[in-house]
Amino acid sequence: MPLSLEVFAAFLAASVLLAITPGPTMSLVIANSTAFGVRAGLLTVAGNGVGLSILMAIVTLGLSSVMLLLAEWFDWVRFLGAAYLVWLGGNRLWTAFGPHSDLAMPAPKNASRWFWQGLAVALSNPKVLLFLGAFLPQFVDTGRPAVPQLVMLSVTFVATLAGVDAGYAALIGRARLMLKSRWQRTMDGASGLVLLLAAAWLAIQRRA
Repeated sequence: MPLSLEVFAAFLAASVLLAITPGPTMSLVIANSTAFGVRAGLLTVAGNGVGLSILMAIVTLGLSSVMLLLAEWFDWVRFLGAAYLVWLGGNRLWTAFGPHSDLAMPAPKNASRWFWQGLAVALSNPKVLLFLGAFLPQFVDTGRPAVPQLVMLSVTFVATLAGVDAGYAALIGRARLMLKSRWQRTMDGASGLVLLLAAAWLAIQRRA
């Protein structure tokens, strides 16, 4: 085993704490699950998992030039991510309270849209990459080969976050089915508000 049991347990606990901390990804998962159900939430989780895997690969392979570039363009990247969330949230609010608000929000014809939303939000939060670059090395034993340890840490981190987000998607998606249709407008509006709050959160972030 690349990691000692004690180090692995500590990292797993830290990953769980990070996973349950609200952020743009969790907000998007909650919003999509609220508006469209479990499948939409899980596809969002899958997209986010791929995005996180890309970021983890960058950290594991030590692509310092990419990390430096993202640090330099930190503000531009996060503002693009915030703008995307504002666009998504605005669409939800328009559907809920616009002139055609009496009509149910149509599900996207191409369900892969939810996947791409999750991927885009994961990659548009540069603080995640900068944070991982500082977070992962703390759990690496310098007396052992670094790459196997980083791979195991990366897989554990992505799986933990995906598991927690999938749990949120399942719970919220099931709760949506139990609510009567007259609450759909309120749920659509709430999902839009959640996305706008996530956009605000991302916009005010600063480099550590």
